[in-house]
Amino acid sequence: MVYKAMLFRQTDLPMEERIQDLISRMTLEEKVSQLIYDSAAVPRLGIEEYNWWNECLHGVGRAGVATVFPQAIGMAASFNPELLGEVAEVIATEARAKHHEAARHGDRGIYKGLTFWTPNVNIFRDPRWGRGQETYGEDPYLTAQLGVAFVKGLQGDHPKYMKAAACAKHYAVHSGPESLRHSFDARCSQKDLYETYLPAFRALVKEANVESVMGAYNRTNGEPCCASPTLLQKILREDWGFEGHVVSDCGAILDIHAHHKVTNTPEESAALAVENGCDLNCGRVYPALVEAVKQGLISEEKIDLSLARLLRTKFKLGMFDPEEEVPFAQIPFEVVAAPEHRSLSREMARQSMVLLKNENNVLPLNKDLKTVAVIGPNAQAQNVLLGNYFGTSTKLVTALDGIRNKLEPECRVLYAEGCDILTTEVGFWGNSPKEGFAEALAVAERSDAVIMCMGISPDLEGEEGAAANSDGGGDKISLELPGMQNELIKEIAALGKPVVLVVFSGSPMALTTVQEHVPAIIQAWYPGEEGGNALADIIFGDYNPAGRLPVTFVKSLDQVPEFTDYSMAGRTYRYMEEEPLYPFGYGLSYTSFEYDSLTVPIEVNTGENLEVEVEVENTGSRAGDEVVQLYVKHHSASTATPRFSLQGFKRITLQPGEKQTVTFTLTPRQLAVFDEDGRCLVEPHTLEIFVGGSQPDPRSQALTGQEPLSLTVELVGETIELDR
Repeated sequence: MVYKAMLFRQTDLPMEERIQDLISRMTLEEKVSQLIYDSAAVPRLGIEEYNWWNECLHGVGRAGVATVFPQAIGMAASFNPELLGEVAEVIATEARAKHHEAARHGDRGIYKGLTFWTPNVNIFRDPRWGRGQETYGEDPYLTAQLGVAFVKGLQGDHPKYMKAAACAKHYAVHSGPESLRHSFDARCSQKDLYETYLPAFRALVKEANVESVMGAYNRTNGEPCCASPTLLQKILREDWGFEGHVVSDCGAILDIHAHHKVTNTPEESAALAVENGCDLNCGRVYPALVEAVKQGLISEEKIDLSLARLLRTKFKLGMFDPEEEVPFAQIPFEVVAAPEHRSLSREMARQSMVLLKNENNVLPLNKDLKTVAVIGPNAQAQNVLLGNYFGTSTKLVTALDGIRNKLEPECRVLYAEGCDILTTEVGFWGNSPKEGFAEALAVAERSDAVIMCMGISPDLEGEEGAAANSDGGGDKISLELPGMQNELIKEIAALGKPVVLVVFSGSPMALTTVQEHVPAIIQAWYPGEEGGNALADIIFGDYNPAGRLPVTFVKSLDQVPEFTDYSMAGRTYRYMEEEPLYPFGYGLSYTSFEYDSLTVPIEVNTGENLEVEVEVENTGSRAGDEVVQLYVKHHSASTATPRFSLQGFKRITLQPGEKQTVTFTLTPRQLAVFDEDGRCLVEPHTLEIFVGGSQPDPRSQALTGQEPLSLTVELVGETIELDR
């Protein structure tokens, strides 16, 4: 065809020349049609329709069969960026195979593209937030490290082509409440903005070269995020040098006039958003740009600028090049849900689970038991494997399935639901909410050990409109185990059998009521398609758990500020003064570790890196992983600082008796403080460096019986202001 001879089709020409050639051939209406998420075909130029909306939070989502990995919050609990990068690489591999096969069959619809609106690097600042499960937790440094690993794994390192395009969302200060997300104004200080809410976005832009950023629904300090000159122009493009494209959250441009009331018409909202750097509209407002140009609200040159950014992404994905020149287009469809990908999902699930309690070493259970009871509403539930934004697994292994796979036929596995996940009232026909208790007690009485699979489900927490039994918006009403679960746990525990409580959730639960009644607790999150097998591996000792909490488990909501308060005061381990139930960074093992020989310099210049060494030894009888954590505490700084902050972590594997020297290199930015104006300052003062298997707070020490090693370092020299 004639269009194949056009300059933008010539793969040997510079990309920018190709982009400008294509733009020059398009009418205003055609240009605008490309700024909508379901961009139209332009047949006269040989351009196919393309839907920009795709999801891959923990596997290719909503597009049929794909490997389902643990939910993001669970993968964060692995504290393993390298493994998360492998997961992202597999996701990209399956994405490429599915995309090209769908296109060959003429399907270019939603969820079939290569532009993925993942990862979610918002800070999980409040345990009620239904979308906290999508994040990597409450800590800016952990979130940044994991987000960078995911983006690099997804986008790949080919010199010419991206494997898939990642997106950092939701920019910025977006963390609930879900019911207010279309209209609220997240007011926060410059200190909190730069110290807590922005660092992960900055890292994904500057370290991982993330291709896209998604603007949030809300306003931040008065400006709609998808039309914010401060966020999109000043910070993102001018300060950080972002060169990719910005996409709106779905419906967010409509919100500018309909809910935020910043503008009056669709034309004004569309013009304001594009003028300030939002290039792609997930929604139906940008068609008004044609009229906006006629009204003089925006120039066609501004539209060309946004279009160029979007076309650049498509060129980098090889969408205008022959398939034979794009290496990722050759990935066979057979890789989708391959056995090795399922194995990786199982490994990630094993690394994600957190052993919260193990009194008298009840765990691991002996596989030689004659009878085991598996009880609870989540024992055979499949939705608790998935969380949200998931694909279709070829086989979901529930907790009950995994335990049966591990033990039968040598051991008999009995099952009772016990209660449903939510009911507390007598039913219409007089059904008691405790009607399953008798069966549960019967199987427990006949068993050598009891595994109770409790918690919540995606029906109780999620995105706006996705969680039916939430506060109406998707956020949790309570942190307590719902329904009759607490009562059932107490009655089963009273039998005196060894009881293992397994909690499925995408967020912190208040386990204060039940933790004293059971000797062992495992936080399983939403663990993916192999979750049941991974859980059984841990319970019966084929895998030594080493997951760590990426978010604080508070005792109750009484310890949490108002949901709509975006100040970090009193929030997360960095600013919370009260004692939590289970601290950030906490998790137990079946073996023990000792730390020795912490080495740091006596002083370091404000412009230099700080080198830290520590020796870690496995002093127990089992091989296992340890998550070595480094925290920094500022003494006598010129501004308020967190209690302490995670600034380094490494997951290592040690055999019994094995020692390993772990090294950390802290950059000046990691030693800096943020003042009330949000300036990033490296100033002369005293630092305290803590290194251990948990954070340096009394609750962690009480739970683990260990105190991190610590030494002080003097920062000397002139105060340096770093780029924010």
